[in-house]
Amino acid sequence: MHRLHRLAGALGAAATALALLAAAPAAAAAAPLVDPHIAVHFDLGAGQTPENIALEPDGAADVTFVGAHQIARVGTDGRIRVLATLPTPPVDSTPLVGVPAPTGIVRTHDGTLFFGYATGTADLTGIWRLSPGRAPERIVALPPDGFPNGLALDEHSGQLYAADSVRGVVWRAPLHGGTATVWADGPELRPAGRFGANGIKVQHDAVWVSNTDRGTLLRIPIGGGDRGHDQDAAGPIVIRATGLAGIDDFAFPGSDDTVLAALDGPGQVARITPDGTHTVVLDRQDGLSDPTAVAFAGSLAYVTSAAYTTMTDPNLLLARLLR
Repeated sequence: MHRLHRLAGALGAAATALALLAAAPAAAAAAPLVDPHIAVHFDLGAGQTPENIALEPDGAADVTFVGAHQIARVGTDGRIRVLATLPTPPVDSTPLVGVPAPTGIVRTHDGTLFFGYATGTADLTGIWRLSPGRAPERIVALPPDGFPNGLALDEHSGQLYAADSVRGVVWRAPLHGGTATVWADGPELRPAGRFGANGIKVQHDAVWVSNTDRGTLLRIPIGGGDRGHDQDAAGPIVIRATGLAGIDDFAFPGSDDTVLAALDGPGQVARITPDGTHTVVLDRQDGLSDPTAVAFAGSLAYVTSAAYTTMTDPNLLLARLLR
């Protein structure tokens, strides 16, 4: 098994690639990732299908396994440790996927993990908390006929945002738990077949959301763009990019609005620039197998693949971002 820190030994190759790209600036825009390689192969038969990812300070990756309904940690040595196996309903009626599905996951600075869990039942569907050394517990109930998918954290305001792929809304709930409210709603968030609002992140006083069916990336200002005025309100939904077939979760690799997004259907990762144009930077030839999420630790990109349709080689892929 490859080790996660294998990439450190490949910095020479990255430096060479950087030098070549410096001589050809046009290529840098099209290929900002170097040395893509699969760090960990997961066990499809054991249900290790990673839906989402949160990173630890030491470079370990916390993932949600849909097939096993587990939260697990992939260490920097490549070892997989199950942090929690979630309770399952006796008869499942989860919308969209038909199985209990832990979905988006985020981490607070004290090591607490929060994640979505869709089961199709009123007693389990919602946002859960997993504190170090404790059992997982649901802290926010969400409607069982919805599908809480991506999850975003705004520690500044102490709020969680959850994208509901069935209802086509964004839920907002206090970080400490309690009642969720519909924070954003509109046709831009709704499904056009199966999956509407999916991935979600907070960036630059706004909530960004992907719509899988519509292939769009959306930006919703918090407080109409002025958090000091009304930090509870959602501003108008703006479509920032289109033509992103099968877009799932995504991440911001830097301080601007450039996005790297997992395109589940075509098996790609796309770089989306602030003007809305996009370029494919990773694909199946690099090892992607139905990619679901992207995360960054500095210039190191993590990409999870769940193999939902390929049924081959769910994995964690690493690559180095060129600045």
